[in-house]
Amino acid sequence: MQTKINYQKKISHFLNRMSDVRFSTQVLFVIIVLLISWSGVKSIQANYGLQKQINELDQQNKISQMENDNLRLQNEYYKSNQYLELSARRNFGLAAPGEKVIVIPQSVALAYVANVKLGNGQQDGSSKKTAIQNNAQSWLNFFLNRNR
Repeated sequence: MQTKINYQKKISHFLNRMSDVRFSTQVLFVIIVLLISWSGVKSIQANYGLQKQINELDQQNKISQMENDNLRLQNEYYKSNQYLELSARRNFGLAAPGEKVIVIPQSVALAYVANVKLGNGQQDGSSKKTAIQNNAQSWLNFFLNRNR
């Protein structure tokens, strides 16, 4: 019961304060300032999001431009005499005047090369672990002035 009386006193005190013009004006001023501040924060947030999108699109445009430039250069290379000569040598086995073409079987060529990666991603020769061990042993020999 006592809390109800206290509650009613607080309400009547607040209503008396609201009837005062100065207090009402201050409350209205605070409400207007809060609304303006909230609106400003929302517009800043929207501008930040839009600027972020603009930056992402600019980066995508630059990447696309670089890809286009790369393709343009590649097309120019394909039109060049140098590419035509290399393509004729590779695809048709042709040679320049005075040159002789010697065809070596792949098995013979690979017999003299160690650790060559083949087209399917496998290695010919020793394994990866052996190559690392050989490298470590070479460095150890180098630092200890050992000759093989």
